[in-house]
Amino acid sequence: MARKNSVVLTLSIIAGLLSFGFLVYQELPKPGGSFTPDPAATEQVAEDLMPFYSQKPLWRDCEGNNPDARCGEIDVPLDWSKPSAGTIQIALAINPADDPKNAPYLLMNPGGPGSSGRDWVTDFIDSTGTDKLRGEYNIVGFDPRGVGKSTAVKCLSTSALEDFLYKPSPFDYLSEKDIEYSKTQLKKFANACLKNTGELLGNIDTASAARDMDVIRAVLGQKQLNYLGYSYGTLLGATYAVLYPDKVGRFVLDGVVDPTTSAEVDSLNQLRGFTSAMEAYLSDCIKNVSDCPFAGLTVKQAMQKIGTEFLGNLEDGAIDTSAGRDLSLTAGFTGIIAALYAENSWSYLTSAFNEYFSAEQDGRIFLLLADSYYTFDSEGNKFTSNINEAFRAITCIDSRESEDENQMQEQNEKALSISPIFGRYWQYGGLACHGWPYPVKPLPADYSAKGAPTMLVIGTTNDPATPYSQAKNFAENVLADAYLLTYKGEGHTAYEQSNTCVAKVVDDFLLDGKLEGKAKTCN
Repeated sequence: MARKNSVVLTLSIIAGLLSFGFLVYQELPKPGGSFTPDPAATEQVAEDLMPFYSQKPLWRDCEGNNPDARCGEIDVPLDWSKPSAGTIQIALAINPADDPKNAPYLLMNPGGPGSSGRDWVTDFIDSTGTDKLRGEYNIVGFDPRGVGKSTAVKCLSTSALEDFLYKPSPFDYLSEKDIEYSKTQLKKFANACLKNTGELLGNIDTASAARDMDVIRAVLGQKQLNYLGYSYGTLLGATYAVLYPDKVGRFVLDGVVDPTTSAEVDSLNQLRGFTSAMEAYLSDCIKNVSDCPFAGLTVKQAMQKIGTEFLGNLEDGAIDTSAGRDLSLTAGFTGIIAALYAENSWSYLTSAFNEYFSAEQDGRIFLLLADSYYTFDSEGNKFTSNINEAFRAITCIDSRESEDENQMQEQNEKALSISPIFGRYWQYGGLACHGWPYPVKPLPADYSAKGAPTMLVIGTTNDPATPYSQAKNFAENVLADAYLLTYKGEGHTAYEQSNTCVAKVVDDFLLDGKLEGKAKTCN
């Protein structure tokens, strides 16, 4: 018997919208190496922090596609307010430069929160910067606390997490019973995180992760930190700059998460972003794609068709697919969202709609897109990362939407006014952290980062996950010293999107410290 979808599962989509988007990965042709980083620098820190700042990791060859990469772990305080009260590990990987002994280091974070920077170096290094950048910098990736191979958040078993993310509810979507069902599932998830993660769950905030970054800087023997952050990685970088302005080197923040906006405003900004990206996709499809499933329709009519004949149909119950698994409303909507992260993924969305609107009404491709978004390996029956759990844990301790019923209803109405179609699946965001066992740890009140040098801030005009307005506001009205690089284009983040103009500006800054004028726009 088909079961209807629950509002809790659409919240899993809203809670994961900062994740880094699709890229094409390539294996490395380089030979192996045995580069060992310089020893830790001499630091003037409090006595109880000296064991962390002076440690010398044991570096080794990494597993993965990058034979040159070197891996290691460092210890950091579990609780930065009590450095002697226990430690956790942070996993690192380094891709050496052409002349690694004489090259500076560049720390990077690919986003999330919950994406693995370590894996980015060991498996996807060709998607990090340009050839020139990788030749002149030792690129360092790390798994922030709670993520991947660092001391990690653990909540549910594979089968339980699959149910939490994919399984429909037995109740009508957005009904009173459905909302109560959602609260129950979210509470179970939170309790499982507490049981299986322990004290770490209360110390997984972004400010603590930024402090970990300063230990990384010291261990690598760097007086200042050079940094490249994408999406959530921009929040990590900006927070570091607030805490350690005198330690900031060359910072690039691409796809800005604006910490000065509320969780409610941020959610609505993302709804606008994904709606705009969907409309851009539909316009391109109708005008330029020979087998477009929306041929002959206007963009508005195409959106209505998706709302009624696809999403509306899935509200009535999950459908069978040729993949041997059902497609629920959650997976269907997640598949749409996943394909909107990058313009080069639009063709997958066209194929998915063509397959669904065929006589067979097959949702296989939507399911595959959702699997990619959730990092679920259906053949191996496993999740290949803990991003689904880490994301919620980090997000819920950093900030939350209000769970007050009246405020949620007001937020629901705003969402529907922005997009009657997508806004229907942006409801009750205040429940995303329902039952969370730890209170919010507020981020810094002032993000101007006074005393830090100029930071390069990049915004893409039709970025769905971190809308351009956030980068513009952060560069022009928040940071004390920022240079705004605007990329007129589609997709989430800009530096690795094959735009030579963006690549030149970033490389000139990171390699030579050069910025022309007061701001720049790339087409």
